[in-house]
Amino acid sequence: MSRVRADEEEYWHSSKFRAFTFDDEDDELSQLKESKRAVNSLRDIVDDDDDDLERVSWSGEPVGSISWSIKETASGSTSSLDGRDSSPQKGSSSYAALPKQASSYSLSSLFKGEGFLCATQLCLSLSALTDTGVKNYAPELRRPKAEYKDYSSDWSPKDTVRRMQRGKVCSLERFRSLQDKLVLLDEAVAGHDGNVITAVLIFLKRTLRREILFRELEVRQVALCHLIHFLRETGEQKFLLDLLRFLDRTEEVALSQYREHLNIQDVEKRREFLKGCIGLPFSAEDTSHIQDHYTLLERQIIIEANDRHLEMAGQSELFRKYPRKASILNMPLVTTLFYSCFYHYTEAEGMFSSPTNLKKTFKIPDKQYVLTALAARAKLRAWGDVDALLTTKNWLGYTKKKAPIGFHRVVEILQRNNAPVQVLQEYVRLVEDVETRLNLATKYKCHDVVIETYRDLKDRIQLTAYKCKVERGSAEEEKINSILNNMVRNYCF
Repeated sequence: MSRVRADEEEYWHSSKFRAFTFDDEDDELSQLKESKRAVNSLRDIVDDDDDDLERVSWSGEPVGSISWSIKETASGSTSSLDGRDSSPQKGSSSYAALPKQASSYSLSSLFKGEGFLCATQLCLSLSALTDTGVKNYAPELRRPKAEYKDYSSDWSPKDTVRRMQRGKVCSLERFRSLQDKLVLLDEAVAGHDGNVITAVLIFLKRTLRREILFRELEVRQVALCHLIHFLRETGEQKFLLDLLRFLDRTEEVALSQYREHLNIQDVEKRREFLKGCIGLPFSAEDTSHIQDHYTLLERQIIIEANDRHLEMAGQSELFRKYPRKASILNMPLVTTLFYSCFYHYTEAEGMFSSPTNLKKTFKIPDKQYVLTALAARAKLRAWGDVDALLTTKNWLGYTKKKAPIGFHRVVEILQRNNAPVQVLQEYVRLVEDVETRLNLATKYKCHDVVIETYRDLKDRIQLTAYKCKVERGSAEEEKINSILNNMVRNYCF
């Protein structure tokens, strides 16, 4: 008590101003006292009312100001680090551990030896102090408390699913027990949101053993279908095969293994792989398809090797006139048939590249064969082959035109390949439906067919109207005039 009383007496009886000495710079206590006296001298500048005076700390700066808070925080952290341990203390903020920066601005330096300092200069000095020092120590603003709920671990499975449906960030790591994970999956399925279901399945796939996951999904068919689709899309073949084997879906396992041929680029390796797929537990229909696929690829390898040799040697006029644009390897059956009808149409049935051989081997229907062969021969403008393709003989030896695809489609294919009018008219006449025949004949300007059809219908009005659509003085106009005259003559008699 005596020491405190002595300090108070010294404070109240000390002089307001002291002489300047160099020793004061080294004496910390004298600096504190001088700072206190300098701050108290502000009463004469600001106001005489003691109640309006700003409280000042012994360091010479206003209590509660930014500069004072910074220095107090920095000094406190420095002393705690020096006095106890160099390791960071629990609960201390990140900016408290920064080193204390010496500022060139202080109230003691402003007042020392200057007598008076105007209020404007003081404000400018304090603003400069704020601009330079606060940026290094100002703490980060906290998020609103409502935002922290997005990362809360107190959400129930139902609330978590709802938030995921709204696109909110939700951590699924809090669901650690198997029961909680299954409830979460059931809630996701009940929400009927495929994205949420897939997200939960990815979480379960990562955190559960395969046996447990497969067992639980076996009784949850909706989630199971989502997982199978996800695995197929992402290409996780091994995981998918394990799941299908667990479910005893042998045919799906075989089909999944068969799909692996798409990733094999080497033709010989793909052929060997397909050969091995024939023994997989497919259904009878699928086994037939796998066998055909293997046989087709085997044929394509043989045809490709022979045709490449002919093309490089220049021995075939057809290859010189129509060079191949692409390899036939790995092409579909219809494309292979078109290729054979284009380059190997006249070959004997015993040749692998013969169209008839392909038709017999792979049981190609007549409609598909005629459609493909017609397109190939029409592209080559081989009209004789087209006529032979559509001509059949009965058991009495009579010939007739027959088109399994319909003559209206024959006309369309021929017209797309720029067939002459004479060729088009021959097949337009064979169209049985009168209205379709007239439409095709008018569309492709087969005048003879139009005139003959109206003649058979004895429609003088349509003949007279169609006479205006042909050229004057042409053979078609003369034909129409002749038919009209005959109609008039026959009507008179």
